[in-house]
Amino acid sequence: MNYELLIFIGGVLHFGILTAGALVPKVLDWKKSLLKLDRLSREIVWVHGASIVMVVIGFGVLSVVFPHELTAGTPLARGLCSFIGVFWATRLCVQLFAFNAKAYLTNPLLTVGYHGLTVVFTYHTLVYSSVALGLA
Repeated sequence: MNYELLIFIGGVLHFGILTAGALVPKVLDWKKSLLKLDRLSREIVWVHGASIVMVVIGFGVLSVVFPHELTAGTPLARGLCSFIGVFWATRLCVQLFAFNAKAYLTNPLLTVGYHGLTVVFTYHTLVYSSVALGLA
């Protein structure tokens, strides 16, 4: 298996996740929903969201620019791939066992997008964890 290519593809997929994530405030009507919170809580939601966006951008950039280095088997490469793999494994578990998005999947595009994200989270978990475990 060409893990350099799989990591590169993973990098590109990170940017796809950002595209889907950009739709969340509108689909979930955050403008209205977050008004129920006090100001600090609203700001915390936005700051946490922005922080996750920065992490995903970082994962994407590193994966697209340095796929060879990430698959080199060095302790740093394996450590970073471990972190990315655990990050996405955790997000996958949330997707599968914590979120109940059914009420928001109001059209075929949203349904396909939601399940597509599940596939991408699984892809990231498997690819980055495989590299972290030295299977590359």
